[in-house]
Amino acid sequence: MPPSLKMNAVAFISPQNHPIMIRTFSENEEGAIKYHYIAHTSLDIIDERVGAKLTDCYLGLLYSMEDVAVYGYVTPLKVKIILALALTDAVVKDTEVITIFKALHMAYYGAISNPFLALESSTSTIDQRTYILAGSPKWKGFRRQVDTISRMVGGG
Repeated sequence: MPPSLKMNAVAFISPQNHPIMIRTFSENEEGAIKYHYIAHTSLDIIDERVGAKLTDCYLGLLYSMEDVAVYGYVTPLKVKIILALALTDAVVKDTEVITIFKALHMAYYGAISNPFLALESSTSTIDQRTYILAGSPKWKGFRRQVDTISRMVGGG
C-alpha cells in the first residue's frame, strides 16, 4: 500500500447492528470514543445505501469529517465493515481501499470459519443470544490479523 494511507480505525458490525469489534489505532482514549461515534453514525448511511439495490459490497466514501475519511463495506452475510482513514492531500484510489476491505473481510471470514470458536451462546437478554465479541481471548488471532493489515496500510 502507498505510504499516503493511514488507517485510524476499523469497525466490524453485525447484521443486527451490534458491534463485533471496533479497533482504533490511536494512542489516546478520546480517539477511541471518537471512532466508536464514527462507527455508529456510519450505520445510518450504510442502511440508506444498502436499502437501494446492493450490487457491490464496497459502498465507497460514506462521509468525511475533520481529519477522517470514512468508507463502508457490507459482506454478503450483511456484516458491515467501516474503515476510517486519515485525510491527506493525496488522492485515495478506490482500488486501494477495496484491497484493504477484502483483506479485512478475509481475516473476519477466517476467524468465523474456526469450528472451535463459538460465535454465540444461548444465555443472553439481547435477541435471546449473547454474542462473543472480538474482545474475548478466543478472537486473539483475528485481532492480530487486523493489526497486521493496519501496519501494512500505515496505521498502528
